[in-house]
Amino acid sequence: MSTEITPFTVDIPDSALEDLKQRLRNARWPEQETCDDWSQGMPLAYTRELANYWATEYDWRRFEKKLNGWPQFVTSIDGIDIHFIHVKSPHENALPLIMSHGWPGSVAEFHKIIDALANPTAHGGNEEDAFHVVVPCLPGYGFSGKPTSTGTSAEKIGAMWGTLMGRLGYTRYVAQGGDWGSFITQSMGVSETEHCAGIHITMPIVAPDPDTMGNLTEQEQMALADMGAYGETGAGYSKQQSTRPQTLGYGLADSPIGQMAWIVEKFYEWTDCEANGTRHPENILTKDELLDNVMIYWLNNAGASSARLYWESFNNPNMDPISMPVGVSIFPREIFRSSRRWAEKRYSNIIFWNELDRGGHFAALEQPELFLAEVRNCFRTLRPG
Repeated sequence: MSTEITPFTVDIPDSALEDLKQRLRNARWPEQETCDDWSQGMPLAYTRELANYWATEYDWRRFEKKLNGWPQFVTSIDGIDIHFIHVKSPHENALPLIMSHGWPGSVAEFHKIIDALANPTAHGGNEEDAFHVVVPCLPGYGFSGKPTSTGTSAEKIGAMWGTLMGRLGYTRYVAQGGDWGSFITQSMGVSETEHCAGIHITMPIVAPDPDTMGNLTEQEQMALADMGAYGETGAGYSKQQSTRPQTLGYGLADSPIGQMAWIVEKFYEWTDCEANGTRHPENILTKDELLDNVMIYWLNNAGASSARLYWESFNNPNMDPISMPVGVSIFPREIFRSSRRWAEKRYSNIIFWNELDRGGHFAALEQPELFLAEVRNCFRTLRPG
């Protein structure tokens, strides 16, 4: 099988952008929700507002230029073309780092921090914190290829990332991830122990310790309450994607507004976006940032293919113990927030732990400076010398 690495440029044809605008102009709308909040989903008024902006003001070429400002490549791993950004640091002793996004995120999540990780001295940081940065699109996501058979689980992707880093010539590296990226990065903590020196995650995949249920801390009580509320009213998307992703995919492939609402609702729920007593995604992100991420799904027709990762992995997560160095950053609006004592049941070598007072599920996008500090501080002790 070819191990060739080919340069890649994002070049969306004008016809695809015109097709999108035509679909937005011809949308058939449902009636307004019967409540005055987001409890039935993304409200009609805001959905129409964002769709109108998308059709009349949003500029994809702006973000396409941003993507093409970084070196991008494609290589085939296990029969799937993997697209990735690869920014080599100008600093000689930089530490190789592979970062994994999740759903409904994309490589767009990292657009504020890639350059600062690779070249910290140009962004107010220190040379000693430099990384060679590798940011792939997951199989079935973004500009990567789509699996044509079953078996591409989070564990499989973790092994694929090990192959990718080896192909790039990195024999010692670290890994970072959130959401599905947390699953993938933790799987690398099990399978890639020969070359992966440590991991950093923002959503620890651990079970609450039954032995602590009689003396829960306030933070643990809140975490369990929020997880219970998520299970009751916030997890319908995961049930659909983990059981019938193909059925869902027809609507997401045909309707850009359907794809937009499916994603943006989660940015409302999972970002730390409260201001002046009101939650709204635009309190923390711009319309352009929301739509840049949506476009990576829409332009690549990735609604069904991204959802299949849930079908492959959601109901059978790998919970093997991890003995390699682990760093954890807990942001307050994360879906599941483990306590350290729960995490210690799975991770025997926690080298970094921090619980922050701002930020949510898309931490690198919401709070880039905080996220940068977390990654730098976590991996500082794993650098050579």
